[in-house]
Amino acid sequence: MNNHVSSKSSTMKLKQTINPILLYFIHFIILLYTIITYIPFYFLSESRQEKSNQIKAKPVNSNPESAYRAINSLGGLVSVLYPGCDTLDKIFMYAKNKFKDKKLLGTREILNEEDEIQPNGKLFKKVILGNYNWLTYEDVFVRAFNFGNGLQMLGQKAKTNIAIFCETRAEWMIAAQACFMYNFQLVTLYATLGGPAIVHGLNETEVTNIITSKELLQTKLKDIVSLIPRLRHIITVDGKPPTWSEFPKGVIVHTMAAVQALGAKGSMENRPYCKPLPSDIAVIMYTSGSTGLPKGVMISHSNIIAGITGMAKRIPKLGEEDVYIGYLPLAHVLELSAELVCLSHGCRIGYSSPQTLADQSSKIKKGSKGDTSMLKPTLMAAVPEIMDRIYKNVMNKVNEMSSFQRNLFILAYNYKMEQISKGHSTPLCDRFVFRKVRGLLGGNIRLLLCGGAPLSATTQRFMNICFCCPVGQGYGLTESTGAGTITEVWDYNTGRVGAPLVCCEIKLKNWEEGGYFNTDKPHPRGEILIGGQNVTMGYYKNEAKTKADFFEDENGQRWLCTGDIGEFDPDGCLKIIDRKKDLVKLQAGEYVSLGKVEAALKNLPLIDNICAYANSYHSYVIGFVVPNQKELTELARKKGLKGTWEELCNSSEMENEVLKVLSEAAISASLEKFEIPVKIRLSPEPWTPETGLVTDAFKLKRKELKTHYQADIERMYGRK
Repeated sequence: MNNHVSSKSSTMKLKQTINPILLYFIHFIILLYTIITYIPFYFLSESRQEKSNQIKAKPVNSNPESAYRAINSLGGLVSVLYPGCDTLDKIFMYAKNKFKDKKLLGTREILNEEDEIQPNGKLFKKVILGNYNWLTYEDVFVRAFNFGNGLQMLGQKAKTNIAIFCETRAEWMIAAQACFMYNFQLVTLYATLGGPAIVHGLNETEVTNIITSKELLQTKLKDIVSLIPRLRHIITVDGKPPTWSEFPKGVIVHTMAAVQALGAKGSMENRPYCKPLPSDIAVIMYTSGSTGLPKGVMISHSNIIAGITGMAKRIPKLGEEDVYIGYLPLAHVLELSAELVCLSHGCRIGYSSPQTLADQSSKIKKGSKGDTSMLKPTLMAAVPEIMDRIYKNVMNKVNEMSSFQRNLFILAYNYKMEQISKGHSTPLCDRFVFRKVRGLLGGNIRLLLCGGAPLSATTQRFMNICFCCPVGQGYGLTESTGAGTITEVWDYNTGRVGAPLVCCEIKLKNWEEGGYFNTDKPHPRGEILIGGQNVTMGYYKNEAKTKADFFEDENGQRWLCTGDIGEFDPDGCLKIIDRKKDLVKLQAGEYVSLGKVEAALKNLPLIDNICAYANSYHSYVIGFVVPNQKELTELARKKGLKGTWEELCNSSEMENEVLKVLSEAAISASLEKFEIPVKIRLSPEPWTPETGLVTDAFKLKRKELKTHYQADIERMYGRK
């Protein structure tokens, strides 16, 4: 039996309250059902258990410093998706010729928009959306070709930078394909970045042209245009915005349609254009930056192709029947890579947003359909923050059920968890108990891919059970083009990120200060180093940082030092166990992993988000907590505490009550005494990318959080 799954499954079971006699009867029915369904299952399907126990990666040699490679790439790393397609324009041309009239990019029609007054008096925009309208591979190719030619006629030259600062939508991908074709270096910036970070990225890359949306032009760019002296052309992807007299002289605003029309007219003259080489820069991707100003990562055509080649090999039966829902920021390497994988395999990509994803999403008018209900995707990428949110929402609904319904759900949940640990499936449970939950994401999801940050074991197992599909956990960085590892679809272990992809190899480097060594027993541990064609060219105009994080070995292979601490299981799968930056030495000499503390506590219903903090001048850990409003209000009611939301969060009595809950959970999670937060600050405001306290992938920005809560840190450490 797979010990990793079975040992954890008992601790992740839900608690039921049911009459013991009735419980014995139900267990008898379950046993009978298991026996009846086991026989056909045994003969008709290969056990997932057998596959799960297979060796997935091996060291290349017996040296402790040896790199691990996937079993199917021991003889050599793979870096090309299709023969002869060594640049992204060739990949798209291959896909366009193969899937010419197939649907590629889909956008929902907006039927109606209206302002809805919330109980607190604020106005919130709600939308009613229609069907998806689709562009074929041929349509996208023509639009991209004409747009690229139009940009060329506006003065954009090959191997020079052009910025895209736009929400995730079909036009983003069309603009990107145009840049890949014409060898323009695409500078990507998150739509949620603050003004100084946007100005920094645009000025550092010296762009003269920027592609954006009307909304971002009016809300973000308008106020900073005067700070970008080289800017000449702004292209809006969704129609003409109003003109402003305060725009600097010499800056012209165009629509994407007008630039495409210009390019279509110009293409009659057969103007030559410079095609890219594999080593040319395709994207300068500004990281969301968990510390300081964002850094621009230079990613070549060959880097991206190697990365998507490795990812595609981990998704079985990927093809024309698949539908992917795109809603994460395309400026993030996870979303861009996922969409390029789909585009190169004939899949459809339907666009969405976190506010319109499901029927219950914040911008969807009550009674109308969210995007997953209309699109019914088969593939979806998510960051842990979104999965944790889904988990908490479903569990809140379970707690609101009648006693009978809740216990039925819990029995089915625990039964399925046991079956998963044995490698078995549960078709009747899936059909009758979990169908409604599965329907929240459209009902057809066959693979959820999670990346960007570690996913808790509880949330991963919940998604496996309730959405009846594998959850592929991946590990990669912008600096490795998002590629590193992805779990196999039949591997239902939790807490691991899988074996190295076929495009790269991974080795562990000793980190003496943290006490991690690649000779450690029973498993080797150390800083994760990724090597392969997917490792990027370095940081734009930042040679010192490039030299610190990247190196080339004696064979000319490029390596990235990730700063993450990993451990290899005997089957060659990687676990992320720590991070150099997250390790703090307390006054008494104990090392505390802040990430470990947060992972142990963030899944509590009472907690929406948590940041642990410690410094070496003190002997204990403190924390900043965004509490769940419903749960905290209920806890306050039980304890007889009254007040507004802000008053409750600022109450020292409430802090102590929450601290008791945290301490109990920390002990249950086997945290050491010195790892348990001793004091906390409750935050009435959620942490979003807009607040600047988390990245677009919802990773904590520790430096910004420390600055934001400096007064509280001083209070909790007794300086005030």
